[in-house]
Amino acid sequence: MRQPPEFFGDEELDLLYIGKKLRQSQRVEALLDEAGVDYAIEVDYYVGGVLFRSERAGAFFYVRPEDFGRAAGTLSGAGFEPMTQPG
Repeated sequence: MRQPPEFFGDEELDLLYIGKKLRQSQRVEALLDEAGVDYAIEVDYYVGGVLFRSERAGAFFYVRPEDFGRAAGTLSGAGFEPMTQPG
């Protein structure tokens, strides 16, 4: 379930996914909600493009480290490519 950043307090969260399009981000939200995973979303910037690189806004999805595997599996099963969990 989507949570405000305050919900996690001082916990370190892992970046799970960067939604680059609204529809994509909404689908990721729905999948994580259905799976019962607590997550936070932050709008941030990333660099995209091949020929014409530019800074773009995206939805950055964060989860607790202990929920990362389950959340990543949920997204992978739906055809999304989650980030690799930090070691």
